[in-house]
Amino acid sequence: MPLSHPPAHSRHARAALAAGLFACLTSGGALAATPDPTHFDIGPAPSGNYLSALIASADRDTSAAAVYFREALRADPRNLDLVERGFAAALADGDAADGYSLADRLIARDPGNSLARLALATRAIGEGQYVAARAQLAGGDAGKAHDVTTTLLTAWTYAGAGDLKRALDTVDRIRDPSVAVFRDYHAALIADALGNPIEALRRFKLAYADDKNTLRLIDAYARFLARHNDAAGAKKVYQDFSRLVPDHPAVVAALADLDAGRTLTPVVRNTREGAAEALYGLGGAGTRQGDELAALIYLRLALILRPDLDLAAITVASLLAEIKQGDAAIRAYELVPKSSPMRESAEIQAAMETDALGRNAEATQRLQALVAARPNDSDAWSALGSVQRSDKKFAAAAVSYDKAIALVPTPARSQWTLFYFRGICFERSKEWPKAEADFKKALELYPDQPLVLNYLGYSWVDQGVNLDEAFKMLRRAVDLRPTDGYIVDSLGWANYKLGNYAEAAQELEKAIELKPGDPVVNDHLGDAYWRVDRKIEAHFQWNHARDMNPEPEDLPNILKKIADGLPELPANGSTPATTPAPESPKSGG
Repeated sequence: MPLSHPPAHSRHARAALAAGLFACLTSGGALAATPDPTHFDIGPAPSGNYLSALIASADRDTSAAAVYFREALRADPRNLDLVERGFAAALADGDAADGYSLADRLIARDPGNSLARLALATRAIGEGQYVAARAQLAGGDAGKAHDVTTTLLTAWTYAGAGDLKRALDTVDRIRDPSVAVFRDYHAALIADALGNPIEALRRFKLAYADDKNTLRLIDAYARFLARHNDAAGAKKVYQDFSRLVPDHPAVVAALADLDAGRTLTPVVRNTREGAAEALYGLGGAGTRQGDELAALIYLRLALILRPDLDLAAITVASLLAEIKQGDAAIRAYELVPKSSPMRESAEIQAAMETDALGRNAEATQRLQALVAARPNDSDAWSALGSVQRSDKKFAAAAVSYDKAIALVPTPARSQWTLFYFRGICFERSKEWPKAEADFKKALELYPDQPLVLNYLGYSWVDQGVNLDEAFKMLRRAVDLRPTDGYIVDSLGWANYKLGNYAEAAQELEKAIELKPGDPVVNDHLGDAYWRVDRKIEAHFQWNHARDMNPEPEDLPNILKKIADGLPELPANGSTPATTPAPESPKSGG
């Protein structure tokens, strides 16, 4: 559902602050935890702290920005710009105490600031002060807009007072068809929480009829059905979702509870949780629409209201990982409660993010502890294989994938990656027959998977076997992923290996447009240019490849080509080996 009216900042300085606020709103940390100023180099000069705050904001380091803005405010406490920036940084970092305190100061100076009013309304809802919450929601720019956020939170305040009629009447003010599912979903939650199962069922059915793909909706609906003596209906809702998203931990856990005869608790039990649900839903929608600023604010407020909201924590972590805030993402994954069925997935993702930050040993240690604690967990073994593979420990990674595959009795389409990644490990370990078998198995599970078509097709070309089928695979991969520079590079390099130099240059020029900063693609294009007698351009590409931090084993060959060019072609016209197999077959690996 769209964020129809994202929170405003200052009425008088919105445009000027947008870029700065975006930067300081897109990182995260522990909830309700004041950043430790001893971790930062706080200077005696206010201007230095202010500059440090701006740099931290530009780097999307919200914890540091919050500390430095707080220090700058000590020297200039009446500076409205500093109050607003400090408030935004604290709120985005999940620091409720500082965020609410600065919101009070901000409203005193700028009563129309809708973001501050939203924060204070959230505080009031958390304290059970529903009249005060409605006053905040009705004030300033947010109250004038009557947006989805204001309407839903206002409805939940009426629910908190036990007034079902006013709560539903308020929800039904939402007329936009694009958010009808969200409207009916919250109407169902409110009716259920206030003891009207007939209205709740009617609204759940309306929402579910329009959207069977959203986990939170299907989970709430199924739990409602189970609690109202329709366990079969609940199982069907979960099973239908599982056809779209197999083996989701929340669904697996719920189905296990149903089979064991355990009671499923509702996803929302009271107004505080209902408001958190609304903020989480709107924040999740914002991440899908690329509205990171509003999304992070809403998600953090949801977690402040309900720290155990596991899906909100995971969504925050995913957003932070996407914007390259790895450490903050790891901290957000660690917010997922240990009792949550999503905890295991969060631990795996935290380890993978640790590996992405270049801390492979730490990531491996995390995952080794996971598989030791849960030796029958296929996902944990697969993740361990992935971090071993990223560290080029291919033999060890293949063993981990062996264990993961052995724990999947009947592999389904979703398990194609296990065979694809193990195939890469076998290929790198010079065990081609095993690798080829795995790539074929991956294609059996997922026909036309472009990464597998790419890897297997290139490997066959490299070996000079199955050439017709190999080129069909590579062309199909390019058709499926025309903007993947690595896959386009594979087709170009395959042409080069077969001596089709003009075609190779043409394809590699397309690849370089898609991946201009990749040293292997630049190196390949240099080779192709040399063979079509464009030698100045060949040197230009090789120099680019040299300057782009190529793999250590590739650098000597690049330097030799810069100095001497390529050797003359043999009399039979075959292409002499000039560079190692390109990275392009391993796109996505």
